[in-house]
Amino acid sequence: MSNTIKVAVVGATGNTGKSVVDGLLAETETKYEITALTRPTSVNNEANKVLQGRGVHVVAADLTGPKEDLVKLLSGIDVVISCIVFSALKDQIPLAEAAKEAGVKRFVPCDFATPAPRGVMALHDQKDDVLAAIQRIYLPYTIIDIGWWSGQSVPELPSGRTKHAVGVFNVTPGDGNVPIAYTDLPDIGKYVAKIVADPRTLNKKVFAYTEVLSTKQVDALMEELSGETPIRNHLNANEVLEAEEAAIATLAENPTDSSALLSLGMHQYIYSWGFRGDNTPESAAYLGYLNFKELYPGVVGKSMRTIFQEILEGK
Repeated sequence: MSNTIKVAVVGATGNTGKSVVDGLLAETETKYEITALTRPTSVNNEANKVLQGRGVHVVAADLTGPKEDLVKLLSGIDVVISCIVFSALKDQIPLAEAAKEAGVKRFVPCDFATPAPRGVMALHDQKDDVLAAIQRIYLPYTIIDIGWWSGQSVPELPSGRTKHAVGVFNVTPGDGNVPIAYTDLPDIGKYVAKIVADPRTLNKKVFAYTEVLSTKQVDALMEELSGETPIRNHLNANEVLEAEEAAIATLAENPTDSSALLSLGMHQYIYSWGFRGDNTPESAAYLGYLNFKELYPGVVGKSMRTIFQEILEGK
């Protein structure tokens, strides 16, 4: 690659996509030239105008349109990073095919979640199917998983001081002792900026995470900092599996039921990282991931302690 790496980002205005763009723009060791591929109907929306104001090229792209149009858009692009919405994961396959034809040097499909073997999470299996399609055409790739978002671990407090930051996963799975790898959302882009410039990560999976804590340790930390006992919804394994089975039954009758799809994804995630323990550096190593901390020992993300301190200060 040249001194400047030309990157196309899909989903640049979403949560993960914004973090990726921020990280690429902030990177000091590598210069990135960024193109945001956006839906034709969204080219002129406010979020894309903000990107343009930051020096990002914004172009319309129909991922399911004619391949030759995508090939033209990707001509001269070194790296494609997909942060596509989860409901459109399969749209990455024609994008990958166009990237291969255009000579893209690295394709990063939308993973950015917790590692797991096949058969544990339907959403993860869909992502794995995309990887299989990429490998069938021998397109250079990098898989990046980041663990669970630190912000989703914020517990409720009796005083309500964390109310503005509590996520939908305010749960204690089982006894709360299973270790969980965490990354703060804004740090994802910082990690990605290092990974996609590194030849060691080509055709590899990378587990990029900040720290590993059990739910009990997270709650103990919040109690230490706040002086209050956190409030969580306790779930046992049977409750999670029953909710998963109910969602599967609903989807068997109506595969597009949005509530059932959301419930299935949520409960499969909880079972994976909360009971099975899939979301750890050890499990990731078994599954063939490189460890970000070993690759870049000097790169440090925001700790849970700092995140909680900021939340308690009202930030």
